[in-house]
Amino acid sequence: MDLKEILKLNLRRLRKKKELLGQENTSFIKHENKLFLELMESSKSPADPTLQAIPQFYFKLPQDDSSLIAQKLREESRAMFLQRKSRQLLDNNELKALWVLLDKHHTPPLSGDEQMINYQDFLKVADLAGPKSRAYFKPSVFAKLQTKDPFGRVSIMALFNYVMRKVWLQQTRIGLSLYDVTGQGYLRESDLENYILELLPTLPQLDGLEKSFHSFYVCTAVRKFFFFLDPLRTGRIRIQDVLACSFLDDLLELRDEDLPKDLQDANWFSAPSALRVYGQYLNLDRDHNGMLSQEELGGYGTGTLTAVFLERVFQECLTYDGEMDYKTYLDFVLALENRSEPQALHYLFRILDVQGKGHLDIFSLNYFFRAIQQQLRLHGQEPVSFEDVKDEIFDMVRPKNCLKITLQDLLSCGHGDTMISILTDLNGFWTYENREAMAAESSETIEG
Repeated sequence: MDLKEILKLNLRRLRKKKELLGQENTSFIKHENKLFLELMESSKSPADPTLQAIPQFYFKLPQDDSSLIAQKLREESRAMFLQRKSRQLLDNNELKALWVLLDKHHTPPLSGDEQMINYQDFLKVADLAGPKSRAYFKPSVFAKLQTKDPFGRVSIMALFNYVMRKVWLQQTRIGLSLYDVTGQGYLRESDLENYILELLPTLPQLDGLEKSFHSFYVCTAVRKFFFFLDPLRTGRIRIQDVLACSFLDDLLELRDEDLPKDLQDANWFSAPSALRVYGQYLNLDRDHNGMLSQEELGGYGTGTLTAVFLERVFQECLTYDGEMDYKTYLDFVLALENRSEPQALHYLFRILDVQGKGHLDIFSLNYFFRAIQQQLRLHGQEPVSFEDVKDEIFDMVRPKNCLKITLQDLLSCGHGDTMISILTDLNGFWTYENREAMAAESSETIEG
C-alpha cells in the first residue's frame, strides 16, 4: 500500500470518528434539553383554577438523587442572589464617606466631647449618602438611638457604630450563607467546619498553631457552637442563631494582634484555650489510644468527680466500645465549665435523671450523694447526713412539687449549678459546706 492510499485510509477513519463524536454530542444535547424541559414542566402550576389568582409559593428542594441540572440551577440562583445582596452593602470607602458626611453635618453644640445630630440634619445626610445608606436612616433608627439629650439629638458615634454593626451582620450573614449547602438557612457540622477552617488564615492570634493541630482546633471551636445552639442534637444550627449569639464575636476577636493575655485565656476560641483543653485530653489518655475510659476521665479537673456520676456520663453519652472520643469529651468539658447555663443544665440533668422519669426525686438525690459520703469516709471525715443535704437542696431549688425537681425548676431557681456540684463533685460539696468559713476568711483578708 503506497503513501497516498494510507493517507486516504486515515482520512476516512478520522471522518468516521468525527461522525461518531457528533452523534454522541447530539445525543447528550438532546438528553440535556429533555431534562431541562422536564424541569420547566414540573415547575409549572397544576391546572387548578385557584392558582390563577394565587401563585405557587412553595417549590420542593431538589433531592440528592435528582437530576444534576436541577441542583446546579439552584446553586447558581443562590450564588447570584448572594452576590446581589453583597453589592447592596456599604463598602469601606462608602463607610468612610458616610463618616465625613456625619462629621460635616453635625448639629451644635457638643454634648461634652461628643458630636450630635438632630432629625433635620439626619434626613439631610440620608439624602446625600445615597440609596445604599437609606435603610440605616429611618425614623425608627433615630428613635432607637435617642438618649436624654435636651435638644432631641442623637450621637453621631452611636449612629455610625449602628451602621457599622448592621453592615457587619449582613456581611457575615452572606458569608455564612455561602456554606449553607442546602440553602435552608442552617449549617450542618461539616458546613461550619469548612467555614472556620477557611477563616483560620485571617486570624493573626492563631498564626502560631501547627497545621497538624488545625483539625483539632476546628473540632474544638465547632463543638461550642453546636453544644449551645443545638441542645436537641439535630445536627444543624440556624444561621440566625449564630449571628444572635456572641460566639462569632469571640472568634473574630482573634483578629486583634494585640489581644491581652487575660482575654485570650477567657476566650474558648483562642489558641491557649484550645491547646489547654486538648492538652488535658492527652494527659488523661494514659494508655495513648486516643480515647478515654471511665477510669481515665476520673482524673478530670481536681479528680474529685464521683464514680457514680462518671458511670452515668458513659451511660448517657456517645461512646465507642465503652470509651469516649474527643468530641464527646468537649461536650463534657463545656457542660462542667458552664454549668449555670441552660444548655449545660439540660446536659447534666439528663445524667442525674437516673430513672429517666423527667424529674429528680429523693431516690435520685440519694443515689448520687451516697458516692459523696463514701469519698468523705475515704478521706477520714464524718459523712454528712443525707436528710440534711436533701432538705437544703429542696430549700435551695424550691420546686413546684415538694417531692420532685424538674429541669424547669433547676433553670428557674438560679442555683442549679450548686446543686449539681453538691451531688457529683467532692470538691464542689466541700466548697458549699464550708462557704461561710471561706467567706469570713476572704473578708478578713480584704480588711487586712
